[in-house]
Amino acid sequence: MKRIVFSIALFIAFFSLHGQIDRTQPPKPGPAPTINLKEPVRFELNNGLKVMVVENHKLPRVSIQLTLDNAPILQGEKAGVSDLTASLVGKGSKNISKDAFYEEVDFLGANISLGDQSAYASCLSKYFPRILELMADAALNPNFTQEEFDKEKDKLLTALKAEENDVSAIATRVQLALAYGKNHPYGEITSEETVNNVTLADVEQFYRANFVPANAYLVVIGDVDLAEVEKLVTEYFTPWSKATPPSFSYAKPVDAQYAQINLVDMPKAVQSEIVVQNITELKMKDDDYLHALLANRILGGGSQARLFMNLREDKGYTYGSYSAIRDNKFGPMRFSASAEVRNAVTDSAMVEMLTEIDKIRTTPVTAEELKNAKAKYSGSFVMALEKPQTVVNYALNIETEGLHSDFYKTYLERINAVTVEDVQKAAEKYFTTANARLVVTGKASEIAEKLENFNFQGKKVPLLYYDNNANKTAKPE
Repeated sequence: MKRIVFSIALFIAFFSLHGQIDRTQPPKPGPAPTINLKEPVRFELNNGLKVMVVENHKLPRVSIQLTLDNAPILQGEKAGVSDLTASLVGKGSKNISKDAFYEEVDFLGANISLGDQSAYASCLSKYFPRILELMADAALNPNFTQEEFDKEKDKLLTALKAEENDVSAIATRVQLALAYGKNHPYGEITSEETVNNVTLADVEQFYRANFVPANAYLVVIGDVDLAEVEKLVTEYFTPWSKATPPSFSYAKPVDAQYAQINLVDMPKAVQSEIVVQNITELKMKDDDYLHALLANRILGGGSQARLFMNLREDKGYTYGSYSAIRDNKFGPMRFSASAEVRNAVTDSAMVEMLTEIDKIRTTPVTAEELKNAKAKYSGSFVMALEKPQTVVNYALNIETEGLHSDFYKTYLERINAVTVEDVQKAAEKYFTTANARLVVTGKASEIAEKLENFNFQGKKVPLLYYDNNANKTAKPE
């Protein structure tokens, strides 16, 4: 009996030893999980409004999102008219006063917000018919009054005046103006002069011209019945007159001809705000779209990225340094790397930022960096799927960006397929130092001397001075 027990024990020990996991080797990755996104039901009104409905009966709630997928609007000498329009839309309608509108929305425990190119509402499903009616009424029948216009205009002028002492606001304004040009929708500057050019009639005209159904998408998601949604949407949105927004022509933004420093003097600034930027063309439907996102993640997409680890953790120059790249189907967008640093290390920080950008362009990232970047994106993607708004955004993207219907169903699979070589090619294509603009907003008296003698890779980088409105100027006294 003892011999049998001993034999059994030996048998178990043998197979236990041979069945142990080799912890010196990383586990092989499994297949990407299948993504099951509920397909929206689609229909279209005669006026061109496209409607998508996603039924989700887990909770007794509904969200409604109206998006106008219009091209960027050039406002010119009346820059600020879109801001004023956005602030005036949603203050009641021609059928219900502002106070009565807000009171009823609050009473129903709902939320309604409107802008010059959008509208959004959320509510309990039992109040959906009334909230949809209120949102449609406010969006399609805005009550623009001189009294409200004057109030909102004063608010905008006050905000613009406050920005003149705001280093971050000035920095952003100049960065965009230099990247795109002031005659481009993304680069034009809203000023006291342009706002004062705007009248109530201009707001009404802007609304009539641009708030039209040609490029409009209405997405309803939640505890709803499709037949009821179709009936109500048809009733409330059919009066929206069929129309197409105006088109604009403007020069296509291009990068600077050579690498340069653009210094904006802010005498009261206690830090320097630095951005390294270039213009790039990136669209969601591009084959290397995910490659570019992963390259940016590794370079400056968080606290474990290269810029952060270099400028904060290693050098202690800043609280954080990040980079960003975005897609835009209408035209070029910016790649940017940014940091806020002590005046004394402004030039040193710029060297490190340029060095990191050059490095990711010329040297393959590590397998570990790529694995971590993939894990971050994959995790964020899976977590986002729990939010109903995510389904809305994905459905809209497929419609408006011209994406393949399985774009998000295969998202994780395509993320996992990205290689080190893919990342490097994307970085080389979308990031640059050769003709980058280094826009520095800070105290010129403390940083200009070093910047006038700034060198990178043995080449002197010229220094140009700009004022708060992105106009070239002389060196400040």
